[in-house]
Amino acid sequence: MNIPLLDLKAQYQSMRSEILAAIEATCDEQGFILGPRVVALEQAVATYTGSAHGIGVASGSDALLLALMALGVKAGDEVVTVPFTFFATAGAISRLGAKPVFIDIRPDDFNMDPALLERAITKRTKAIIPVHLFGQCADMDAINAIARRHNIGVIEDACQAIGARQKGRHAGVLGDVACFSFFPSKNLGGFGDAGMVTTNDKALAESIAMLRVHGSRVRYVHEAIGINSRLDALQAAVLLVKLKHLDQWAEGRRRNAARYVQLFSEAKLADRLTLPAVGPDNFHVFNQFTIRVQKRDELRSYLKDQGVGSEVYYPLPLHLQNCYRDLGYQKGAFPQSERAAEEVLSLPIYAELSDEQLQYVVQTIASFYRKR
Repeated sequence: MNIPLLDLKAQYQSMRSEILAAIEATCDEQGFILGPRVVALEQAVATYTGSAHGIGVASGSDALLLALMALGVKAGDEVVTVPFTFFATAGAISRLGAKPVFIDIRPDDFNMDPALLERAITKRTKAIIPVHLFGQCADMDAINAIARRHNIGVIEDACQAIGARQKGRHAGVLGDVACFSFFPSKNLGGFGDAGMVTTNDKALAESIAMLRVHGSRVRYVHEAIGINSRLDALQAAVLLVKLKHLDQWAEGRRRNAARYVQLFSEAKLADRLTLPAVGPDNFHVFNQFTIRVQKRDELRSYLKDQGVGSEVYYPLPLHLQNCYRDLGYQKGAFPQSERAAEEVLSLPIYAELSDEQLQYVVQTIASFYRKR
């Protein structure tokens, strides 16, 4: 049996004609940069998340960069985030000449540990970026309470978490501003790079909309030095079609996650691996189904040989990356992040998986451990 980590072809075939019709209509219009289709997607995502404003941008990475710019982050400032995340979270901070200040994650949900946050804040701290990793929201009540005490902006890195909720509220309205990625592998993925920023703050929304077009509200008149980060109409056309199916796909992922939990329990592998923990206030959308395992690299090689795709998100925490050596962090600085990087393994979780495929994944993992 061959089970890829993600099968986008299966998803595409279910809506192929509708997507191609939307692309063809956009091509007939010959309007490819921003325009009414982008506005429609901005409004649709804002409505979906419960936000007042949505601003389409070229990628999730640019969404983070623009959110920081709109909050006034500049050279010499500090921004607190976590080292166990995709590089763009910290990379956006560094691109502005600011300093990423890392704090460790909680071992259960892989998200920012609020108990460590306050001690990392200094007079130079300008923003906090909690990451909703793998499709589950960080503890936003605790993070926001600390941020308010220090008058610091909070940016949700929700690039893996569209549709996730906490206490009934969507990712996208849990901080001052939120950033989404529509990279093809996301729960809501485009046909290339694309992103979105959401906020309830009108001034922030207007600033981000200006900064994404070289700091201009009126053509050829520039109020600030911005960047070129415009969501194109072809991506918006595709995403408008796919957005209608997002909740259905999320339910499929959640169903598969529950089935995995059942199958792993029946396989009696509790002494070999740890399943994802879901907080009682969280609605997890499982952009990844990430487990902790013993002999991770050996298991991954075995799965590959048996036709099962997997991935390690992420094998090296950011504080140990060569490009961040100058921050001065040493191995051991963030033990939970380092341990996670050594143990995590993400398994296929997309909605189109059959029960037979889920059983095969678990049986293959059980077979690996029986031989060791």
